[in-house]
Amino acid sequence: MIKSKQFILVAAAAAMLHTGAAFAQNSLESLLADVQAARAAEQQTFQQRASEFNAAPADQQAKMLSDAQARREALSGESDKLSAQFSANELVINEADKKLRDKAASLGLQEVFGLARQVAGDAASVLQQSMVSTQFRSTGGELNRDEYLRAFAASQKAPMHSDLEKVWLELYGEMTQSGAVAKYTTKVVQPGGEPKEAEVIRVGPFTAISEGKYLNYLPELRAFSVYPRQPPAEFMSTGAAFSAATSGYPTAVVDGSRGVLMSLYVERPSWLYRIEHGEDVNYVILLVGFISVACFLFQLVFLIVVRVRVGAQLKNLGKPLADNPLGRVLLAFKGDAKNIEQDADVAELRIAEAVFREVPKLERFQAMLRLAVAAGPLLGLIGTVLGMILTFQSITESGSSDPKLMAEGIGAAMIATVLGIGIAIPLLFANALLTSLSKGITQVIEEQSAGMLAESIERTRRG
Repeated sequence: MIKSKQFILVAAAAAMLHTGAAFAQNSLESLLADVQAARAAEQQTFQQRASEFNAAPADQQAKMLSDAQARREALSGESDKLSAQFSANELVINEADKKLRDKAASLGLQEVFGLARQVAGDAASVLQQSMVSTQFRSTGGELNRDEYLRAFAASQKAPMHSDLEKVWLELYGEMTQSGAVAKYTTKVVQPGGEPKEAEVIRVGPFTAISEGKYLNYLPELRAFSVYPRQPPAEFMSTGAAFSAATSGYPTAVVDGSRGVLMSLYVERPSWLYRIEHGEDVNYVILLVGFISVACFLFQLVFLIVVRVRVGAQLKNLGKPLADNPLGRVLLAFKGDAKNIEQDADVAELRIAEAVFREVPKLERFQAMLRLAVAAGPLLGLIGTVLGMILTFQSITESGSSDPKLMAEGIGAAMIATVLGIGIAIPLLFANALLTSLSKGITQVIEEQSAGMLAESIERTRRG
């Protein structure tokens, strides 16, 4: 009977496997047909075994039944024996745990273990935030450094010597690597979001550089990412020199705040970024400034050359040259000396005419610079007002009074005022310089022309 039941179970399991395979390969109709066929076969087998059992003699049936009952009683006795052994083992284990707790309490180990768990829990957060974790990643399904320390801190079991030793090794390793410079290959997330295995130079837990670019540590991914906008040029040059160094004591950028200060540097917008994200009036201000600076430089070079030539002409007044204003005035005076000497008033007017002919070239572009000095702040004010209007409009549309949004908009608006004042102040000094140079040259011309006129009149009167 027992064998027949086992055969029925085996047949049922085979039928289930067979039906499972049929379900994976055939349609629902074939599955239904297979199930019905398997059920019919099971019924037929059961009927056959029942007929054989009923056809057996009575003494054989009684023997089979007594054998089954004896086996059942033997298994029941063995189960009771194992249950008793299990209960006894539980008592022994509880007694051993009690002795262990008492022994640990007498030795003060509970406080030691509690302190070890507390230290492990505090250090787990530090290790997770440390970029050193990118160098010592877990392999083969093992827990990471911070995960192991958290599991140790949450455990209620008495720690073994190996557990305490591993906690000490993790803490000691973090302290050692905090003062070391290491080069290794790890995962770096690019600005586009794709991960890439790249060589990284790590300066303690403070700064990381890869391919000349500074990296940001992502604790949730235990990986680095490239800053979308790199720090200023002096930082980049220092990082490139540090990456190329092979010996000695090279200079490096070390962020003692572990990324906070570097993030502030990265988020700080550049002048070009501010101008691009400002109003169009910024470009008008820059255009006015560029034109004014170009005019200033051109006129400055011209006046310096004229000053040098006039200085050379002063040393040789007897031979006037046409390459400088003083020489041209002297030539005009000497060209009509006879008529000039007959009438002092006419001579003075002729000299004034020659001087006035030279003055416009000497005072060229000064009016343009004065206009730029006056218009620069006004254009900046217009840009600021437009920027403030757009900022308040964006706040109204978004329905949010986020201080960061307001600060960014106001900063972009104020850049117009800075540009306007920034071009006005230098151009004010530039105009003063040009005015001083032109007046100096004009004064020399007037003095020399008046002196020659006086000398000529005196000579005429003596004759």
